[in-house]
Order: sequence, then structure tokens, then C-alpha cells
Amino acid sequence: MIRENISAEYLLQVFPRLRESPKRLIKRILRSGRPTEFSQGARLYSDGDACPGIGLLCEGEVRVYKIAESGREITLYEIFPGETCILNAACILSHKNYPANATALTSGWMVHLPGSVFLELIEDFAEMRAFVFSLFSQRLAEIMELVEEVTFRRQDERLVEYIIKKSSDNELHTTHQAIANDLGTSREVVSRILKSLEQQKKIVLSRSLIRLVKL
Repeated sequence: MIRENISAEYLLQVFPRLRESPKRLIKRILRSGRPTEFSQGARLYSDGDACPGIGLLCEGEVRVYKIAESGREITLYEIFPGETCILNAACILSHKNYPANATALTSGWMVHLPGSVFLELIEDFAEMRAFVFSLFSQRLAEIMELVEEVTFRRQDERLVEYIIKKSSDNELHTTHQAIANDLGTSREVVSRILKSLEQQKKIVLSRSLIRLVKL
């Protein structure tokens, strides 16, 4: 739920990377930012959209992904509270359109800054530049890892690692299609590998649920 009055203390709690920033930067973010709510499943950006502003995510999770002409999807990265979208930042800095898609995985809200304000903050404050560039570095490393996995690793190894990483209390509530979208493969491939893992008694499958046994 959106806070009616966002305090500097709250903003710094959610965005620890900004804690060393001067008060002037935080005041300008609070003065210029507009709290914006979104619902689960909302499309925040489509491939080719203009980027009139940028969101500082306070609550919720957002998935950034590409869609091939065949309709197959692959997740580039996910955005969590305390972060912003580096593709969004790059678009504003380069005056280009958004080159991917962004969809809300959960409901949530962000502090939305106009693009012109974002450019001013980048120019005026080294701390804002450090915040954005640290996210650039993080996302670049993640995408490099993704390229390496897609190119060099077997699909079954990637799927097992995905299940372990995403599960909670040895359970993963999701669909085969959602896994395929994240891994950049087809639902049929995912279903085949999951069925093989079940036959090996490493997992138990039920509707929209994968229960880990001995992965």
C-alpha cells in the first residue's frame, strides 16, 4: 500500500544505497517524485515504449523480459524494493525507447520521477550516479551469467538450479510455462525434464506445485 507521506527515513530504509547521500538529494526526490501504485500482472513497459520517467521501487517485484518473434520469452532480470530499472535509466540517459517488457509479478508501488528530474539528479549528485552505476554493474553481471547459462549449460542443470533457487520450504508454486519464460525455453522442454526428475523421485509434481525431495 502506498504511504500517504513518504519520509526521508522511510526512503533511506528502502534504498540503503542512498544512505550516504546529502539531504538535498533526498528532499528533491521526495519533492519531485510521485507515488504510483500498480497491480499484479500490470504491464509497466512494452518493447518500444518511450521512457518519460523512472520508478524507484518501494514495494513489489517486477520482471523485465524479452519476447522472440516465436512468442518465446526469457527473463533478463527482476527488480526488487530498493532498486530501479537500469534499462529504464539507460533509455532516459540515451534518449532511446525501452528495449524490453516489464510486468509486475506482485502488486506494489514506486516513487516515479520525471525523466528531466532524473537527469538533473544524475548530473548534480555523485551519490545518485553511484546508485545507478552500481545497479548497472549488478545487472550487467547477471545478464552475462544468463548468456553463459543459455549458451553453455544443459537445460536440465539450469532447471534444477532454478527450482532450488526459487523454492521456499522445499516447495515452488509456479507453472511450467512460467518456468519456461524465465529460462528462455519451451514449456514442452520444461515439462519433459520435470517428468524425468519426478520419475527419478527427486521431485513430486502436482498442479502449479513442485515439491523437492532430494535435489
